[in-house]
Amino acid sequence: MGGAYLGSAFRTPVAFVGQRQEALAAIRRDIHAHPELGFEEHRTAALVAERLRQWGIEVHTGIGRTGVVGVVHGRKQTSGKAVGLRADMDALPIVEENDVPHRSTRKGLMHACGHDGHTTMLLGAAEYLAATRDFNGTVILIFQPGEEGYGGAKEMISDGLFSRFPVNEVYALHNWPGLPPGHIGLNPGPMMAAADRVRITLCGRGGHGAHPHMTVDPVLMAGQVISAAQSIVARNVAPLEAAVVSLCAVQAGHLDAFSVVPREAHISGTVRAFKHSVQETIESRLRELVESTARAFGGTGEVTYERLYPATINHRPQFEFAADVAEELVGRDNVVRNMPPSMGAEDFAFMLQAVPGCYARLGQGGGEGCWLHSTRYDFNDAVIPLGSGFLAALAERRMPLAMEPAPASAA
Repeated sequence: MGGAYLGSAFRTPVAFVGQRQEALAAIRRDIHAHPELGFEEHRTAALVAERLRQWGIEVHTGIGRTGVVGVVHGRKQTSGKAVGLRADMDALPIVEENDVPHRSTRKGLMHACGHDGHTTMLLGAAEYLAATRDFNGTVILIFQPGEEGYGGAKEMISDGLFSRFPVNEVYALHNWPGLPPGHIGLNPGPMMAAADRVRITLCGRGGHGAHPHMTVDPVLMAGQVISAAQSIVARNVAPLEAAVVSLCAVQAGHLDAFSVVPREAHISGTVRAFKHSVQETIESRLRELVESTARAFGGTGEVTYERLYPATINHRPQFEFAADVAEELVGRDNVVRNMPPSMGAEDFAFMLQAVPGCYARLGQGGGEGCWLHSTRYDFNDAVIPLGSGFLAALAERRMPLAMEPAPASAA
């Protein structure tokens, strides 16, 4: 249980939430049992809003469609500062294979990335901040919809998130099975890669498989494109740069039409990189490769290249601050300040483009197969006190009650 992580090194927020862990774990499991996809988080948003109101927090709903924002004012407001704390709420289209009482009740949907835990941890931080208000400024609680490929952060920003609720900094915390419980990891630069979507259409001339000389075979083109695409990173991106080209799905013809050469073949996949210049290089080379390969076989090729999420890049001052707060909570030996970045993507990147901030990882642990987006993933309720306490401590430490008023010119 959460008490295992409570010790003299821990600040009051962790102890406060630890006393409420059972109730918070029940909330987390309730959310887990009722997963909702991006922009469909109506039940989850209603649950969040109800809890926030119970604790006397100002609530705003429908921001970014199904997003919820809570506003907590500190005992003082003279600093003129505000800190944003964000959690994501949506689930994934995955069939859960866990045999637990709180397993998903919705067929084909599950919380396989821990957003149920993220939402719960921010609720825990919200309850503490509302009960104590030991800070000089305002905390903006951001419960975000549609992180899993829907761009919910961008939607909230477009809907006036930071113009209606301006913040000086913004922070987010994501569970990480690769770290043991009681650990926090972060770094001063890229934490997650940019995510691009690739769609390739190859057109030829269909016909009978017994007379291939009378066709222009798009399946053959697709095979060549898939193989050659792996040379883009190997021969066009500097060895010390990180990039991935993964073509993950192919569709051509019909499996029962074993003697029919189809007219078209379609390929979809993703590109991941940390630098905009690397993205541009990969996009350019992929277009050239597809078009020239198709042309060489007598067909045509077209690439649709979409920039979905930018890279999630921490700002150094906020990284230093968050790492120092983490060390206060768990000790220097349990904070990883050089956390290796992931080639996965995270739409908190949009918030970090708009406002300085930091994205950190919370040790989750987990047994075999319990990895993010796994059918057997389940959030570790034991880490709720530390996650909630860390988020709350970020706000308290950034806006201490002793903080001087902001200069008039800063307004």
